[in-house]
Amino acid sequence: MKVIVGLGNPGIEYQFTFHNLGFLAADRLAGEYGATLVNRRCCALTGKALIAGTEVLIAKPETYMNRSGLAVRELLREVGAEPVGDLILIYDDLDLPFGLLRVRQRGGAGGHHGVESVIGALETPEFARVRLGISPGHKVPDGALYVLSAIKKSQYGTVDGMLDAAAQAVHTILTEGPEAAMNRFNRKAQLDEPD
Repeated sequence: MKVIVGLGNPGIEYQFTFHNLGFLAADRLAGEYGATLVNRRCCALTGKALIAGTEVLIAKPETYMNRSGLAVRELLREVGAEPVGDLILIYDDLDLPFGLLRVRQRGGAGGHHGVESVIGALETPEFARVRLGISPGHKVPDGALYVLSAIKKSQYGTVDGMLDAAAQAVHTILTEGPEAAMNRFNRKAQLDEPD
């Protein structure tokens, strides 16, 4: 079974913040594939879906961002999945321009405490990830404050497009592999970037 984890923080006060884009992407996937994320297991809200003939577990850890790895490790253990090949992590990325998406097969945490927690708990950085850009295009004085700020109504359209792209990227990873997803989505992002 494949495990798709969107990172975020539980609670209504965090629901529509940049740091919860992973949760929003998990909800979008669940909606598209008829899953409901209501089952509590391994400190996460989960739901099963069939995506392109592959059974997947979609999850939103309830451990709060900085302890996400605890839930991810237990979920993988419970369903007999491995980080390499079975896990797709979706999360916000302050190093990417707002609206851009990047697919990676592996990598560091890049200062993201949720990803840092997952890498630490799994003892490997070798897992697929879908990174959702949230940078405003200039240096923010307080990154922690910025990621927990509410998404503005004027940004909803861009966020909606990013969530659609994230769902498509996950579908591509599952059907064609991470490299194909990287070629398709990372190249598109580069073409969209202004010179």
